[in-house]
Amino acid sequence: MSTGRFLLLVDDDPGLLRLLTLRLESEGYRVATCASGEEALAYLAVERPRAVLTDLRMSGMDGMALFDEIHARDPALPVIILTAHGTIPDAVEATRRGVFGYLTKPVEARELTALLERAMALGAEAAPEEGAGDEAWRAEIITASPRMEALLSEARLVAQSAASVLIRGESGTGKEVLARAVHRASARREGPFVALNCAAIPEPLLESELFGHARGAFTGAVAAHRGLLQEASGGTLFLDEIGDMPLTLQAKLLRVLQEREVRPVGATRAVAVDVRVISATHRDLEAGIAEGTFREDLYYRLNVVHLALPPLRERREDIPLLARHFLARLGEEHGRPVNGFTPEAVEMLVSYDWPGNVRQLINVVEQCCALSTTPLVSAHLVSRALRDRPGEIPSFAEAKNRFERDYLVALLKLTRGQVTAAARLAGRNRTEFYRLLKRHQLSPDLFKGGG
Repeated sequence: MSTGRFLLLVDDDPGLLRLLTLRLESEGYRVATCASGEEALAYLAVERPRAVLTDLRMSGMDGMALFDEIHARDPALPVIILTAHGTIPDAVEATRRGVFGYLTKPVEARELTALLERAMALGAEAAPEEGAGDEAWRAEIITASPRMEALLSEARLVAQSAASVLIRGESGTGKEVLARAVHRASARREGPFVALNCAAIPEPLLESELFGHARGAFTGAVAAHRGLLQEASGGTLFLDEIGDMPLTLQAKLLRVLQEREVRPVGATRAVAVDVRVISATHRDLEAGIAEGTFREDLYYRLNVVHLALPPLRERREDIPLLARHFLARLGEEHGRPVNGFTPEAVEMLVSYDWPGNVRQLINVVEQCCALSTTPLVSAHLVSRALRDRPGEIPSFAEAKNRFERDYLVALLKLTRGQVTAAARLAGRNRTEFYRLLKRHQLSPDLFKGGG
């Protein structure tokens, strides 16, 4: 049976749930059932159907409340509501809020089937069926997370339009990877994809890099330079860290977006450009507007559609998949014979909070790959890579423990494993010193003979 005809049916009446399931399965649908709105939300966290068909009147969470929760998490998922108490104002209100369809019981079979087929067609447009040969656009995004699948469905839908997109997410979540996916799913896929990090280039260079300059526009401008807006014409321009763009350049970018033409620095004539802008930030742009560091009119130009990338700690089911994917790629690049992680190492990866997100995970996997001497990466290597993060401040207990061990090692090296001499230098008696050695699993014999 086609996975493309998969729907979730929600009703707190067991008899009606069973009857409607039989009818829908006879029509060729694959049906999952839930007896309450709360149960449906839990199910949606595990698997994403192509559509949801729910009763309106249910004990606990009713159909409209369930719709509101689904719509907040996954706006691209079609929801159809069934009710025995329907009125025209109810249907109008439900449709205004974004409900895909609203049917009154007893449901006429052909009307329900027609509505479901439209919902399935919309779902197929947002998330093509596996094996359909149409997954290349998202090939770089490794996920088993329903939350990410919902986001990708939104991305696929917005890609078909010309709307500007603002991607939000913490540093390291993969905002540029998502922007490239939107570009590949769009009608501009054959055009260029040009990326610029607004925080990485000083303001005078950023203006020239983005808008271009005429010959002689400033000292050192010995030739005309096409800016990235021109280079991206016919394709997509990705502006990363847009919240760091200086105000003067924000005004100039706004004019380009409004007039669809760019005037290079020092030029007397403007040049037409046809470019779609996808921007990204980890900053709070609304706070920037309130503080006067970001233009409100530019914000509305850029934020036509908003995609929010979840941090890695909120999609933990993806951590083993991503870790194995990066390990395979890095092992091949570095010529290392590694092919997986021990169960303890995987558990450690999954339980970690990943403040640096996917970028940090790649760094940790690369360190483990470089240092592993066995086919399976051990928990010890993962622990070391997590502990050795640049700029990380250890807890007081970790710092104290590390200092103690390093101090004891230095003393034993200095005294060539002579405990009496080492204890005397440390100002401790032999019994206490032996206790410290045992705590840190240090054997004096290792240091005898100059070791």
